[in-house]
Amino acid sequence: MLKLISYIAIILIGTACSSDKDNYVPIENKKLEFTIPSNFPDPTYNIALNPPTEKGFELGKKLFYDGRLASDGVISCGFCHIQDFAFTHHTHIVSHGVGGALGTRNAQPLHNMAFMKEFTWDGAAMHLDLQPIIPITAEVEMNETFNSILKKLEEQPEYVKLFAEAFEDQKINSDNMLKAISQFMIMMISANTKYDKIERNEGSVFTVEEAAGFELFKTKCASCHKGTLFTDQSYRNNGLPIDPQYNDIGRKRVTGLTEDMQKFKVPSLRNIELTFPYMHDGRLKTLDDVLNHYSDGMVDSETLDPLFKNQNGTLGIPMTTEEKQQIIAFLKTLTDDDYVNDTRFSEF
Repeated sequence: MLKLISYIAIILIGTACSSDKDNYVPIENKKLEFTIPSNFPDPTYNIALNPPTEKGFELGKKLFYDGRLASDGVISCGFCHIQDFAFTHHTHIVSHGVGGALGTRNAQPLHNMAFMKEFTWDGAAMHLDLQPIIPITAEVEMNETFNSILKKLEEQPEYVKLFAEAFEDQKINSDNMLKAISQFMIMMISANTKYDKIERNEGSVFTVEEAAGFELFKTKCASCHKGTLFTDQSYRNNGLPIDPQYNDIGRKRVTGLTEDMQKFKVPSLRNIELTFPYMHDGRLKTLDDVLNHYSDGMVDSETLDPLFKNQNGTLGIPMTTEEKQQIIAFLKTLTDDDYVNDTRFSEF
């Protein structure tokens, strides 16, 4: 089971390649202000155990964009998570790894990670600090080992200095490396959309089409895409047939349970306008394609979510063409231009 493997991996690598650095006088490392938007739930990440700091954030950001974390020295986290598109791999159906290797799943957007319970399409990582282990060690992604990464980092004076400034023990080890990346991702909060401003009574108003779309969304979509995060964080089979090219069995790969066959995590819809293509394998190119799937494209199976089975024997969510356009108009109010242009998260 991947969850168990992840836990074992973190225990093992946490003891590897640590390095004490005694050449740096401790400096002031101010804590960053982690502000929970007023319309957001409490974070699931325990901020007290790894509070973001100026130097920790700086280190995490540098690691996020550094190709040294991959075996080819090129594929960084930022390679597949591009800020202009809410940190997705824009237009790429599935992730691209070292040597041109192709994965089997679409790179998920990165935002509001501190509020999520589990990570990846099938929930293989139960903690944000563990999540990077999966892409870093996957052969079709970054294809690297932590021992190798730590050796490379220890050879870089800039990293020696940053680790010493970011953490009291001044060690270059896997634990500090993963905590630094988490500190960077913890601060990646997307909460300044038109929708948010309306929710917080900050002066914005929906257009007639957007307002109609919101009402439709609440009756046709919000059962799964709940609350201000726009996901209930469950795993569901939404009627996509298995693509024989990937034969992706979804959540079952983690749990081993037949009942989890073809189930994938309900994604957040924030910044959905920017994060195409859609679904776990990027098979749908546009929001129109997505809504057409939900109205007319579902395939029945033993684990298809009961929400999509109608009393008259049909499958899907009934929607007219006009209703689809109204829903899309509302979905575009979930685009956070401030977030995708926030220089705090930019590589340069």
